[in-house]
Amino acid sequence: MTIQFTVTLLQEAAEDLQRLEDFAIERELASQTPDWSTPQRALDAIREGMRLLSWSPYSCRRAELGNGRSRELIVPFGAAGYVVLFEIVSDVVVIGAVRHQREEDYRR
Repeated sequence: MTIQFTVTLLQEAAEDLQRLEDFAIERELASQTPDWSTPQRALDAIREGMRLLSWSPYSCRRAELGNGRSRELIVPFGAAGYVVLFEIVSDVVVIGAVRHQREEDYRR
């Protein structure tokens, strides 16, 4: 029997997704050869990666936050990718942050 987990985003994580989308759009605006599908493809990759959390959150690596419940989901995209930081509380996965792997403070 497979346990189904409920996945929720904290407000901070929702704001992270908006910030990442805005950054991707700004990057394409500055590009000599913009690819306007990139921002949406990045968000789609993150959302698809987060689907894993509804049925297998324990397959993700432990985060170095010290409480033992925190984990990181790595979402590959292009030459880098994204990191989704979350905690598992009973049958609920709480997403606290979403960062690009090249951001200095992605472990906030």
